[in-house]
Amino acid sequence: MISRSMDELLAQLRAAAEPTRLRLLALCARGAFCVSDLCAVLGQSQPRLSRHLKLLVEAGLLERLPEGANAYFQVPAAAGLVHQLLARLPEEDAQLAADRRQAARLAAERARIASDAFRRHGADWDEMRALGLPAEAIETALLAALPARVGRVLDIGTGTGRLLELLAPRAEVALGVDASRDMLALARARLAERGLGAHCAVRQADMYRLPLPDAGFDVATLQMVLHYAEDPAAALAEAARVLRPEGLLLVLDLAPHGRAELLDRHAHRWPGFDDAEIAGWLGPAGCAPLPPVTISGPLAVRLWPARRLAVPVAALPALSF
Repeated sequence: MISRSMDELLAQLRAAAEPTRLRLLALCARGAFCVSDLCAVLGQSQPRLSRHLKLLVEAGLLERLPEGANAYFQVPAAAGLVHQLLARLPEEDAQLAADRRQAARLAAERARIASDAFRRHGADWDEMRALGLPAEAIETALLAALPARVGRVLDIGTGTGRLLELLAPRAEVALGVDASRDMLALARARLAERGLGAHCAVRQADMYRLPLPDAGFDVATLQMVLHYAEDPAAALAEAARVLRPEGLLLVLDLAPHGRAELLDRHAHRWPGFDDAEIAGWLGPAGCAPLPPVTISGPLAVRLWPARRLAVPVAALPALSF
């Protein structure tokens, strides 16, 4: 009698044993692609590729990530069989090399279109530059707060994916989430151009309702995100939910600044945060604050690190004196 695990392995091998499906796996192992992208790269019709993608998803060799009216496909982090199969494909294969070149051209064109759209609509997507903040000092402070290896990282409000690029050499898996499809287009292009798509990915998500399991990440970051939040406490609680016990939460944002014009000009909801506010939200979220760090500049920036408690605050016994 064949075991269930052997049945699953045979199903995966059958799903992969077809030229077009191997090409799809080779592409999606390098990053996330939507159906129209894959049609353009492989030169095949959407109905044909959709059938192939459906088989690969059902076999667990690809995962489907909905994004508005679209969906992106990528190789799941746990799909070790895919990487074993792809490792046996010759790197110099003419068809696979042509697919990679076409995918690179497509990524460059998507980045140009997304950047043009931002310029046309006057969107100031690089907020640190717009506010005159010391980007290099901020990035240095973030990296200094992290160990040399960080395992699984979640960047909430990833924007153009700059932080994912910085963390890529240290991370086993890095995921960025953002509500803006235009931002995600730029982030995908950045990751593809730098060859980081194999272990860095982005997806559309609401920071108050992350489509992610509990305790799935070692590190979570919110960089220049919280001052846009209607409910910062809820955003921090959701970030803490997806952290493993003893996982690290890094919150980087503006200190109190009194610059009321920023609320109108840049749509900020909060004029910066003080240590007491952040600590008051982190505690109920199940996190223990660590000493904050100040980055000086035209506007003071604070980095608030915190550790996810192994036991939630509500579960701790009351102290008696």
